[in-house]
Parts: sequence; structure tokens; C-alpha cells
Amino acid sequence: TFTGVITDNMCDNGDHKDMKMGPDAKCVVACVKGMNGKYVLYDAKAGKAYELSDQVTPEKFAAKKVTVVGTLDDAGKILKVDSIAAAK
Repeated sequence: TFTGVITDNMCDNGDHKDMKMGPDAKCVVACVKGMNGKYVLYDAKAGKAYELSDQVTPEKFAAKKVTVVGTLDDAGKILKVDSIAAAK
């Protein structure tokens, strides 16, 4: 189980201020759709971003804190997603 914020690999530290696009969720979706980015889970505590194997479901959670159930690959970079839910 991994907890963090759904963001994109272009702004994977979760900071979207430099993009000047308004709300973070708008920036995340724009970076993924318009700039060929990837959805990632950013874990602020660990200071790490994990690329998500599921690149469809995360859109509805853009810029939100979530809990992802899944398995991290051997390289520790790609998280194979079993489920994503809003964090409590």
C-alpha cells in the first residue's frame, strides 16, 4: 500500500506553480495529455515519485491524495496498480 498525491512526471514534486495554469489538477492532466507525460504517485515523506502502470484511472484523482494498492517493480520505479482510492 502506497499513499501520496497523483501528479505527473513533469511536475513530480507536486509543485505546479511554475506552469501558471491555475489549479494543480488542471496542470497534471494537461502535462499528461498535452505533453506526453505520465501519471505518477508522489510520496512526499519518501521524496519519491512512482510511475503508475495504470494511466487511465489516475486522471480522476489528479492532484489529490490517494492510496494505491499495488506492487513496486524490481527497479523501484513503476508501481503496478491493483487499485486507487481517495486517501482517508
